[in-house]
Amino acid sequence: MNTNYAGFWMRFVAIVIDGIIISILRAFLVVPILAMVGISFATGLEDFDPSNMDELIPLIATIVATAGVLMLISTVIWVLYGTLMESSKYQATMGKLALGLIVTDLNGSKLDFSKALLRNLGKILSNFILMIGYIMAAFTEKKQGLHDIIAGTVVVQK
Repeated sequence: MNTNYAGFWMRFVAIVIDGIIISILRAFLVVPILAMVGISFATGLEDFDPSNMDELIPLIATIVATAGVLMLISTVIWVLYGTLMESSKYQATMGKLALGLIVTDLNGSKLDFSKALLRNLGKILSNFILMIGYIMAAFTEKKQGLHDIIAGTVVVQK
């Protein structure tokens, strides 16, 4: 098994590259949604009276709901992108591929869809705990983040 584990900074650069790619993908989904919501807001604001609380509360609820939907869409895109790429023949996201990295299980084998999905859902937990799950990769023996430990995976150099 390849034990040339990818360090924190290489993985960080890979995430930045993936973030740029995801931002472009997300724009194709999010911009049309924002446009539709924006048009709805604009038409609803024509007769808006800010002193009337009965009109203000639905407006705030719509803004909060829209933000929630956009966050959900963004999370689903990240998870699907990582899962599909890491369980593919490439074994890596575009960012990892650019740096010559792949994701394997602890035995050096290719990930199946369920293991890749578990790894990428584990990233949500890493995000919730102030990115500590990612920072762990700088301090663990096999350079594993929390999501790698949860899924039993490692990121190695090809």
